[in-house]
Amino acid sequence: MRARRRDELGTDYLTDALALLTGWTRDGWEIKRTLRLDEAQHAALTERVKVVADALQLRPTIRRIEGVTQIMVGTPTGALTAGEVTLAARIEDVYRSVTSG
Repeated sequence: MRARRRDELGTDYLTDALALLTGWTRDGWEIKRTLRLDEAQHAALTERVKVVADALQLRPTIRRIEGVTQIMVGTPTGALTAGEVTLAARIEDVYRSVTSG
C-alpha cells in the first residue's frame, strides 16, 4: 500500500484525515499536538502511546514542558504517512481514556 494517495481532485487523503483530528497540526516534517494533562495523566498517556507506537514502528517524541504535554511525530523524509496519522488517532483515543476517569 502506498503511503500517499491522491483522489481525482488532487486532495491528499492523509492531510484530510489529519484535519479530522482535533488539535493536530503540521510543522515542517512533523505533526504535533499539545495536551493539558497533570503528571499522572502524562505518565499514563506516555506508557500507552509507547505500546501503540511500538506496534506501528514509530518513535514519537513526548515531553512535559511548563505543565503541558507535547507530542511530536515525524519522519526524516517529511512525507506524512498512514502510520503517523494512525498513531495520531490512537493518541487521541488514549488521551480521552486518561482524561475521562
